[in-house]
Amino acid sequence: MRAAVLTGHGGLEVVQYVEDLPIPEPAAGEVRLKMHSAALNRLDLFVRAGWPGLNLSFPHVIGSDGAGYVDALGAGVQGLAVGDPVAVDPSVFPSVRAAHTDYENQDRIAIMGEHHSGFAAEYVCVPAANCVKVPNGFDLQQAAAAGLVYVTAWHSLITRGGLQAGDHVLIVGAGGGVNTASVQIARLAGATVYVVGSSEEKCARALKMGAHYAINRQEHPQWSKEVYRLTDKRGVDYVVDNVGKDTLGQSLRALRIGGSILVVGGTSGYNAELPLNQLFARQIAIIGSTMGTHKDYVTVMNLIFAGRLNAVIGKVFPLEHARDAQATLEAFDVFGKVVLSIGA
Repeated sequence: MRAAVLTGHGGLEVVQYVEDLPIPEPAAGEVRLKMHSAALNRLDLFVRAGWPGLNLSFPHVIGSDGAGYVDALGAGVQGLAVGDPVAVDPSVFPSVRAAHTDYENQDRIAIMGEHHSGFAAEYVCVPAANCVKVPNGFDLQQAAAAGLVYVTAWHSLITRGGLQAGDHVLIVGAGGGVNTASVQIARLAGATVYVVGSSEEKCARALKMGAHYAINRQEHPQWSKEVYRLTDKRGVDYVVDNVGKDTLGQSLRALRIGGSILVVGGTSGYNAELPLNQLFARQIAIIGSTMGTHKDYVTVMNLIFAGRLNAVIGKVFPLEHARDAQATLEAFDVFGKVVLSIGA
């Protein structure tokens, strides 16, 4: 079968299009999907680079998001039928829940496309429990593009953060997948939404998508001061920061006393310096969040299917151009998600 794979860790050269992978067979409790679309995330770039402890079997199929049609059922699968269109929760949870937490994702989870083979292939086997039926006629590219970033944004803002109507939230970055999801979710929750963007174009698109205020960091490199001005020197209740090292200082300064920063990534690096005096003097909470529970996934996907949230798709590439798709993602040359088209 056709697939986009990593042949090892390294640069773009290790992203290969192949046509000779074996078609997998579903185990008990699994379904095999004939894939329609897969979507990329910045996670794919980190997986390609590799890190100590990430032990992959190569070739490794890329892509942590996907949607397709049920093609075959493993033993014991109920509630799904061959031909059903489905989207797939990319988190693989342990069979035995940890006793110390109510959240499935606060355990040793695995992620498809990261620890397990991903979705950028003609056929993929996944746990049937991870599948959510897609309404007939719904765009499967939208269904594929939504998964990882929307469950991440929902879990951080709503489940962990407790965002409510009337709150003020700042989203650091305008065009990334988690950021576009966070703008829409915060707006849906009734919050006032501020965005920091890297260009006038991205700021304009964020406003069109639902942000109330967009700050161009080219015009306002000290954008936390602009946030203070816009909030009458109060600061925002929440900051969503997936950039990390380069932005954490300003993110903290943009918060009100007693505010919370939601850290959902670190694209600029992980070794950020924290001014502890700001943390205790201003009573700031730091909430780390990654992925979400299956309940979060089902909730947010149903909002997608109902049209109350819309996955932003920046560019679509055919499967054989997966290397170009990763290059586009790596260059930040896209607003929204990068999608790989696999089949009809």
